Amino acid sequence: MGDRKSKAGALGSSDRRSPDGMKARLRDALWTVWMPVAHIAARGYVAGPHLTDALRVSEALSCREFGVTLCPWNSPDAPAEQVAETYHVALRGVPSGALDWYLSIKAPELGYSPELTQTVIAAAGQIGIGVHFDSHGPETADPTFDLVERLLPGASPLGCTLPGRWERSLRDAERVRDWGVRVRVVKGQWREPGRHERDPRLGCLEVIERLAGSAQHVAVASHDPMLAREGLIRLLKAGTPCELELLFGLPMVPVLDVARELGVGVRVYVPYGHAWLPYCFTQMARNPRIFWWLLRDMTLRRSARALTAGKGAASGPA
Repeated sequence: MGDRKSKAGALGSSDRRSPDGMKARLRDALWTVWMPVAHIAARGYVAGPHLTDALRVSEALSCREFGVTLCPWNSPDAPAEQVAETYHVALRGVPSGALDWYLSIKAPELGYSPELTQTVIAAAGQIGIGVHFDSHGPETADPTFDLVERLLPGASPLGCTLPGRWERSLRDAERVRDWGVRVRVVKGQWREPGRHERDPRLGCLEVIERLAGSAQHVAVASHDPMLAREGLIRLLKAGTPCELELLFGLPMVPVLDVARELGVGVRVYVPYGHAWLPYCFTQMARNPRIFWWLLRDMTLRRSARALTAGKGAASGPA
């Protein structure tokens, strides 16, 4: 018995020293560090846990003539029915006429259910509020676009998101531009499987070029002043209605200067609810750069909070 234990212990020690064992230990150590960092970072991207927190932030933004995108963030394991209810709560809870806003929703969290999604769109339509579909990983793109197309024409104005990082977004742009929906163009966080890595800036501009002159409305969602300027100029030259959309949680001053110079409207995406980053926990193992993105963002956002705290226009809402 003692010999077997000694052998087992030796084997266990050997396993831990093996390349696979060392990788597992390193992965566990990184995850231990990562989890608290991600939770702390996530809190900087939400207005607070409740709709009232989002309304407080949104009212401050509205005083500066910014539009707002409200998006409830739910727990990753929340049932689709519960997710739908958070959207209904938002639609019921924003005072009529108080804000220039629309609701952003996540089709995967609704289980791509046409029935649940239709209830949200119908409720939004009754009060004249638009509904926008956020972008997630590449594997969610087809079912999301299929859902949007199935629900057209919606009782509420609809919108969808195209990541410049994906090659497929050029085809998707051709698909959605004739739907009469609003389009948000983002750089995107995830790589497209089986494709060469695309420069997200150039990708965004290619998508914008594909939409210019034909899309109903395009939001350039970027804190990159050079990208925002070039994208908005192309849309303005084509006569396409457009705006700059920014994420609550990141500084905005340089890119706001671009919007003012070009005379385009600004909208701020304001998440609230469960403080987690939708892309973080499932993508960290595939894309370790996310860890460094969050550390970078955490160092940038402190001064940006001054906007919603009423400390002047020198800082952005984040």
